[in-house]
Amino acid sequence: MTNSNIHPTAIIEEGAKIGADCSIGPYCIVGPNVALGDKVVLKAHVVVDGYTTVGEGTQIYPFASIGMAPQDLKFKGEKSELLIGKNNTIREHVTMNPGTAAGAMKTVVGDNCLFMMATHVAHDCVIGDRVIMANNATLGGHVTVGNNVLVGGLAAVHQFVRIGNFAVIGGMSGVESDVIPYGRVKGERASLAGLNLVGLERGGFGKDEIRQIQKAYKSMFAGEGNLDKRLDDLEKEFSQDTLVSPIVEFARTRERFGLCQPQKKSA
Repeated sequence: MTNSNIHPTAIIEEGAKIGADCSIGPYCIVGPNVALGDKVVLKAHVVVDGYTTVGEGTQIYPFASIGMAPQDLKFKGEKSELLIGKNNTIREHVTMNPGTAAGAMKTVVGDNCLFMMATHVAHDCVIGDRVIMANNATLGGHVTVGNNVLVGGLAAVHQFVRIGNFAVIGGMSGVESDVIPYGRVKGERASLAGLNLVGLERGGFGKDEIRQIQKAYKSMFAGEGNLDKRLDDLEKEFSQDTLVSPIVEFARTRERFGLCQPQKKSA
């Protein structure tokens, strides 16, 4: 522990590694196998346990439960990990669980993410950078979330679902299928509702780039033939396009679930 500010009511168990310039507030508990990077802030009443690593500059707010045993009946106490990146903000009552032997033995959270109040990251999830989860959003086990994704409040993502880069999930949506990169989904049982145009603009995409993605989207979901045929056509037409190619690759690597599709129009 170097130059860290630790409140006298905090409990730091023997074996925990505390980086430089950390701040650990009243009534926090840090378990023996936890490693906090430099400048980590635990506000108050935070529990960090298990084989958990918290990256530099991350701030965790009161009553968050980080690294406790997964909510999985198959978990048998294996020494699985929770790896949290740098400069994340983890708000009140957030829960994050480590991995399991049935998965990759680790849950991974990237850098510069915001987890709003009472969000849940289940076992074996992999989350990219600059992800925002709004209040009470939930990820089931083994979910993969790309970079720059927004998950709306009270949304729930089914186990093993994949969400591509720059996708946006509408509030209160139940997501049961994979969401393509740049996709926008919404609804009680979520359907694809177009592209995340606001997110693309905010992400610095130019108008011509967005038009190319829109063209590819239309061909993918409104073109002729089955999905594999349309993907073949897209691959030929956009073989050199670094923005469209990830959509094709994402769609081709689907495993457990199909792609989230646009809602069929009634006759």
